[in-house]
Amino acid sequence: MTDESAAAARPPQWRRLSRRALLGGAAAGAGVVAGVAAGATITDSGHVDGAAATGDRIVPFRGTRQAGIVTPVQDRLHFASFDVVTDSRAELVDLLKRWTAAAERMTRGAETVDGGAVGHGRYLPPPDTGEALGLSPAALTLTIGFGPGLFGPTPVTPGRKDRFGLARHRPEALVELPAFAKDALETARSDGDLCIQACSDDPQVAVHAIRNLARMGFGVVSVRWSQLGFGRTSSTSRSQQTPRNMFGFKDGTANLTAEQTDLLDRFVWVAPEDNPADAQWLTGGSYLVARRIRMDIEPWDRSALSEQEAVIGRSKGDGAPLGKDKEFDKPDFVMTSSGSPVIPKTAHVRLAHPDNLGGVQILRRGYNFTDGSDGFGHLDAGLFFLAYCRNAGNQFVPMQRALAAKDAMMEYITHTGSALYACPPGLGADDWWGQRLFEA
Repeated sequence: MTDESAAAARPPQWRRLSRRALLGGAAAGAGVVAGVAAGATITDSGHVDGAAATGDRIVPFRGTRQAGIVTPVQDRLHFASFDVVTDSRAELVDLLKRWTAAAERMTRGAETVDGGAVGHGRYLPPPDTGEALGLSPAALTLTIGFGPGLFGPTPVTPGRKDRFGLARHRPEALVELPAFAKDALETARSDGDLCIQACSDDPQVAVHAIRNLARMGFGVVSVRWSQLGFGRTSSTSRSQQTPRNMFGFKDGTANLTAEQTDLLDRFVWVAPEDNPADAQWLTGGSYLVARRIRMDIEPWDRSALSEQEAVIGRSKGDGAPLGKDKEFDKPDFVMTSSGSPVIPKTAHVRLAHPDNLGGVQILRRGYNFTDGSDGFGHLDAGLFFLAYCRNAGNQFVPMQRALAAKDAMMEYITHTGSALYACPPGLGADDWWGQRLFEA
């Protein structure tokens, strides 16, 4: 067999890739196995069909909205941001088509291609890495987003090249997030041309998905940065209990949920009137804000309980707003004790509450993370903040400016990573990721 015929015999996702690039895919990720059981199916709207809301769930890949936004938040995350390293529009479109096919298969619990782990010959690298063989899909969702850099020039970077002819299709709200007071952003943990959010109830399933999509992308995209997450820090369904963050407090009590469709239309989904004709590809989609927030665990752990509760504005035990009895009681920002507000003016709950932000809300689905220890022996841990909104400039930016200026929690946290992506709506029967954008 000639070199040319051997190359032609390879599966399409392996053509044009060197042996060095193929071997490099082994470093794309690793995971820990977690067990699952039999259960239910999650619908496009985020509701659960079937007898159980836990276990071996399959989340439909196609629908009106992308899965992984209002889907009940799974327990594990592998998030990856990519730089596009090719200038070829055709190569990028080809990858997006192949990614779509592989992603849909993996959300059903299948390999990236049929027989991918062992069925493509002993003398070729397997097109599927195989660590998810025998595992259920565990409610895997894969959500794609496009960063400002993909579209060429922005107000922040006016000299950027329009490599793919997409500049006129960039929504006005898709610009790099501004720097906020007390940010300590790391370039290596920020921005990116594309992102994929993999959520699952099994960490190995989520890692397998990102690892294989990254391998398929060699020569077209490269991983800019990634983040593993465990233990969701918010709920997107009324069926879920409020989780706790690494400070030990309940987080996201007042978060939007899938059942609040009127509020989702107002605060999460991009509407036709939000963009001109050239950017209508995003209608029905949403903007994703990603922020890596390191928590100063050791100083926090040495703080008195009264100090911790004053910083947050809630009781640590039951999550009730200070001065109230139950978690979901409405905070009273007027109530005083001995002439001082019961909920301090610098409390996180006060500053982040919609009542103090002109009624603005966002949909959160963040995760805890622990990335070992730093060179001083301090735990590198915190919150990987993920939030979906209709317009980050009108919703997230004012909220974060208020928090950065006054929030007492800023003494204990540092924002080290930041990115914004436009996430298109869901897919029809034969659609591929980004089709509405690239065929606009």
